[in-house]
Amino acid sequence: MNLYVCIKQVPDTETKIKLNADSSGIDPAGIKWILSPYDEFAVEEALRLKEKNAGSTVTVISAGPTRVVEAIRTALAMGCDNGIHVEIPESADNNFAAKALAGALKKEAKVDLVFTGKEAIDDGAAQTSQLIAEHFGMPCVTVVLGAEYGATSVKCKREVEGGAFEMVETALPALLAAQKGLNEPRYASLPNIMKAKKKEVKLLKAADVGASEADQKIKYKNFQLPPPKQAGKKIAGEPAAQAKELVRALHEEAKVV
Repeated sequence: MNLYVCIKQVPDTETKIKLNADSSGIDPAGIKWILSPYDEFAVEEALRLKEKNAGSTVTVISAGPTRVVEAIRTALAMGCDNGIHVEIPESADNNFAAKALAGALKKEAKVDLVFTGKEAIDDGAAQTSQLIAEHFGMPCVTVVLGAEYGATSVKCKREVEGGAFEMVETALPALLAAQKGLNEPRYASLPNIMKAKKKEVKLLKAADVGASEADQKIKYKNFQLPPPKQAGKKIAGEPAAQAKELVRALHEEAKVV
């Protein structure tokens, strides 16, 4: 089987975000970048399917600036066979990125299954997976919690609101967007990390895959950081006095009671 995983590199959740000079986005300097956690489930699912089907390959694709090659190498270290980097601007929106990723997939000889994470943890838009499928022309199943793979189709268990589940069957090729709980992603071994550093990552330009800045639907401006949290107040004294002072502060200062 020819398996593909589309991934995104995102800021680590512990990174302190700063805005750029014109507040049109974040300042990428000094940020620790990671493979988006939901994409780890997608990588793991592709690798497990490869292990059950001899002769299969897993190719990981990411669209973005040069830095995304680091995330590609993370997936290669987990066990993926090949990497493709589609170079697009830092400012690219979901549609531009999806068009680029779909274009890269179209250049491949045969695509059986494409895996993604259900969403990226930076913008939480949860739309790139569906857009890739639309641009490529394949069915898409999102928030997938389980899958049974057949020769020409796949049956998926997907999460819906209210704690319920939906069972969906679709023909191949198809795109599956992984939800947390689909599997437990593996850690990359040291030997695989060393091997991943030597693996070639194929570079494609946006023009090579039929994408351009004309595909940009959204442009961001005037980002604002949340206001700083006020310092906490510590109340000293005996428990009874502390309780009395707390009630007074909540009533007269915070005005919440």
